Amino acid sequence: MWNDFVIQKHAHSENPVHWDLMLQCEDTLETYRLEIGPDELASQPCSAARIADHPLKFLTYEGPVNKGLGNVEIAEKGKYRVLQDEASKKQIEFDGCALKGVFTLQHIAAEKWQFQPQ
Repeated sequence: MWNDFVIQKHAHSENPVHWDLMLQCEDTLETYRLEIGPDELASQPCSAARIADHPLKFLTYEGPVNKGLGNVEIAEKGKYRVLQDEASKKQIEFDGCALKGVFTLQHIAAEKWQFQPQ
């Protein structure tokens, strides 16, 4: 089954720029903080941190966040489907503009994951 995904570029006045990968899972967005944006993700692995789920409104939201300390803009969006879902590994097929093909989210420790193209 195909669901929606979005990657938001998150600029924050107190932290470096990062990207949030959000995967629609029923009525919420499973969210991972990434160090690099969608153009780089297509060709290289990066660290990912599992963070709190976000509400569905973030599939289309752009604007201020964190009580005005930050701003988000949509950097990528499209559809995805899970090909394999185990506790320590998720294999996901993406169909976006820059993010196309099969990628793996591999659990490393605690909230740390590795996101990489296949």
